[in-house]
Amino acid sequence: MAENSKLTLECLAIGSLPHINLENAMELVKKDFNKIPFWPQLTKINKNEDMIFQFLENMPSFFIDKDTGKTYLETESDKFFEDIEQFFADYEEITSDITCEALDKYAINYSCAFPEFIKIVKNTKPVYAKGQIVGPFTLSTTLVDKSGKCAFYDETLKEIIIKTLTLKALWQIREIKKACPDTVPIIFIDEPSISQLGTSAYITISSDEVTEMIKEISDFIKANGALSAIHCCGKCDWNMPVNAGVDIINLDAYTFAQNLSLFSKELEEFLKAGGKIAWGVVPTLHPEVLEKADLSSMISVFDKAVKYLTEKGIDEKIIIENSLVTPSCGAGGLSEELAQKAMDLTRKLSESLRERYKV
Repeated sequence: MAENSKLTLECLAIGSLPHINLENAMELVKKDFNKIPFWPQLTKINKNEDMIFQFLENMPSFFIDKDTGKTYLETESDKFFEDIEQFFADYEEITSDITCEALDKYAINYSCAFPEFIKIVKNTKPVYAKGQIVGPFTLSTTLVDKSGKCAFYDETLKEIIIKTLTLKALWQIREIKKACPDTVPIIFIDEPSISQLGTSAYITISSDEVTEMIKEISDFIKANGALSAIHCCGKCDWNMPVNAGVDIINLDAYTFAQNLSLFSKELEEFLKAGGKIAWGVVPTLHPEVLEKADLSSMISVFDKAVKYLTEKGIDEKIIIENSLVTPSCGAGGLSEELAQKAMDLTRKLSESLRERYKV
């Protein structure tokens, strides 16, 4: 893993915002995340910006019933066989050279914020810029075929999903690099569903299978000059993303910091190798707590989260050097006023901690 000391205690945002006005949303990005801008998912402006649907465009096997509007996956039609042949040819060409024109087919068009985000990258030339995709496990356990069977259990569909998401990540990397060649993209893989592994719903699925899915995408992200990150806002087996080789793990540290400390041995090795922990301190999933939260209470949450690891014997210095701060999850479910507060608090927490640790 690369040394990324410039990331120490910087702030990042996670996915969604509740805004109904694009300009207001992007002003918030510029104000609070000028060092690491991101493109927000704005489902209140367009429902197609949903974290699942947003990444399905031009995925072979994905169809929308013209009469009912329902979506499904289909691997038996003539169109599928035509699509899949072209898709695999595109994939080989693109993964060999992401500057090729074939990648344009796999653009993320269901985002009104992305073009504005690229303008910010072009104008401000930040050291880092953040994009995201939905995780392959989350997507493959959400989508079903015509008979209602989960896509994860169909090897062809699973492969298509992994490769489609790889292309969506590579397209973002290419666009960020075109806007500013010196900017390092950080691509988040949003995997809320890995928190369900081991439950009765997914009892037959091994963590190794899921690790391999994430690793395949993460490896392509890293091979193309970007950092890979994983976000899960539930309790999960953090060995999975660590073993998948991601650069940054992001958790809901407001609720699940103690859960993370269960993996202290693996985390210590991860941190020593340059891996980062992005602590989701600001409680976007708990609006009633967020309403009362202030900078002092957020610093306490951060300190408590770090202490869980130092109590397991990990040196505080290496934790702090490899820490970032984020909201606990996306802010799309909040009011605009509360989302604004969450983003402001995240920035202020970063500034306060950077001052405290003389970063």
